[in-house]
Amino acid sequence: MEHNKVINDDSDYTTVMAKIDGLMAKGSNNVSKEELEEIRQLALAAQQYEQQKYIVEAPKTLTGMIEMKMYEMRLKQKSLAKKLKISDAKLSMILNGKQKPDVDFLKAVYTELKVDADFILQHV
Repeated sequence: MEHNKVINDDSDYTTVMAKIDGLMAKGSNNVSKEELEEIRQLALAAQQYEQQKYIVEAPKTLTGMIEMKMYEMRLKQKSLAKKLKISDAKLSMILNGKQKPDVDFLKAVYTELKVDADFILQHV
């Protein structure tokens, strides 16, 4: 298969993923350097196709941004509450819109989750 393959549609994508699976099924000790390079090239092509096809829009709410950060950081709500130095109950109430976020909470979102200050101010 040629290097720098471009995936144009779902059919190409399925073919490439099947080829990667087939090569990976051999096991890491049984693939040649050429096959490893082919896996790398195919994976890069697949990644490029996925990034074009599956565009994730930026969150439009503070809650959405916090949930995205939780996902990116692989945090459960309880761990996030601890990181933000607030109770699980308070975090739950804020995320569910039952309590307005206070200044300390917003500061923690800024410092601990690295959420842009302009975004926070525009969405409070």
